Amino acid sequence: MTKAMRIYEHGGPEILKWEDVELDDPGDGEVRLKHTAVGLNFIDCYQRSGLYPMDLPLTLGTEAAGVIEAVGPGVTDLEVGQRVAYAGGQIGSYSEARNIPANVLVPIPDGIEDQTAAAMMLKGMTAHMLLFKCYAVQPGDTILMHAAAGGVGTIVCQWANALGATVIGTVGSEEKAEKAKAHGCHHPINYSTEDFAERVKEITDGKGVPVVYDSIGLSTYEKSMDCLEMFGCLVSFGNASGPVPAIEPLTLMQKGSISLSRPTLFNYTSDPARRLAASAALFDVVASGKVNIEIGQTFPLADTAAAHAALESRQTTGSTVLIP
Repeated sequence: MTKAMRIYEHGGPEILKWEDVELDDPGDGEVRLKHTAVGLNFIDCYQRSGLYPMDLPLTLGTEAAGVIEAVGPGVTDLEVGQRVAYAGGQIGSYSEARNIPANVLVPIPDGIEDQTAAAMMLKGMTAHMLLFKCYAVQPGDTILMHAAAGGVGTIVCQWANALGATVIGTVGSEEKAEKAKAHGCHHPINYSTEDFAERVKEITDGKGVPVVYDSIGLSTYEKSMDCLEMFGCLVSFGNASGPVPAIEPLTLMQKGSISLSRPTLFNYTSDPARRLAASAALFDVVASGKVNIEIGQTFPLADTAAAHAALESRQTTGSTVLIP
């Protein structure tokens, strides 16, 4: 018997239930993983609310680090006691322990703590997807990153710096502006006091930027398009303020022959080779000191509802980790 955070309906944070669950021996190709740290991400809130409908009942959570307690038949490349992490595709990390396919796990290198691994996997591989796949950032580029003080934002700002880019970032307060600047954002814009589209045009001498990374969604997507240079790309990868409505192709033409990308990490990491390459690049850039993973706050896993409420009200900074 172990504990897990379950939902039986879609709704607000109050629907989360901390319950006893049965845990069988790991099956063929599986390991039993004891979680030591669980990452919190906006996609968890989308799945809980029903914005991303899921089959119910369900244990939420897509990211965690832990220690292998048992290995099932056919598992030859992992062993009991080994520290591993995972992110994306395997719902169910809001639990003290779980069985999980061995082929989705990534060994945690020495020198990286479990909480750091849990805080960095999904957000860090998302950053890799944004910077290397959706739009390949080049030295000398100027990019716009929304939510620059958030979990993905602080990683993107630092990693883009390491690639030789100039980063413009939006935030919701002066405190977050200072945090974004401390993590490599050259031009933080407080959208509560400034028009970010106008400010971007000022910074770029009217040209605009080649790419906007937008996880805010409904409240920012229109002005995000106004920030782009000719043939620029809007990468919409989240819905913090609500989902983006349909965009007509003619609108993309009228905004400057721009393109729209709507990626998900689950597609990006569905290929094992790509997942291993992205995680290796992430571990390397963190180990080098070029990217620092900031854990802004932790919550007991049993208090996940409070963590969801804080995330959705934008009261968090950096990454949030749930402790089993």
